[in-house]
Amino acid sequence: MKIVVFGNSGSGKSTYARALAAQRGFEHLDLDSIVWEPGQIAVARPADVVRAELQAFVDAHPQWIVEGCYGELVEIAAHHCDELVFLNPGLDACLANNRRREWEPHKYASRAQQDAMLDALQGWVASYYTRSDAWSYGAHRALFDAHAGRKREYSGGETPAL
Repeated sequence: MKIVVFGNSGSGKSTYARALAAQRGFEHLDLDSIVWEPGQIAVARPADVVRAELQAFVDAHPQWIVEGCYGELVEIAAHHCDELVFLNPGLDACLANNRRREWEPHKYASRAQQDAMLDALQGWVASYYTRSDAWSYGAHRALFDAHAGRKREYSGGETPAL
């Protein structure tokens, strides 16, 4: 089984994907881990390197979960998946989840550094429904709607089933 989980920041992607991967014994790839330069905040790696790492992960594992908000990468992984899962709990839930987010040491050197980025993150999250980039609701909606295979969307107060 190969599953792609995507949605806005704060939608619960990482929490859901980690739990599902642990329950099923699948390999898990958080796209944040390949998109950004290690040890640097919001410094993107070259796109060709990121795509190559994603393809290597997909090719190397018979069962996996890939999760993230990066529409162009979600689209690549979706071509290989058995199931597409769109987490779309709404803006208020995403903003609240980000405020409660535990420190992510794989992204930030300290909790204080993470907290210092919260206002910028929240502003970006709030623009999800009005932006037109590959990481926006419009792009995510188009990916989900166009996917011909098995797919599920969780919106509002729905909790994804493991």
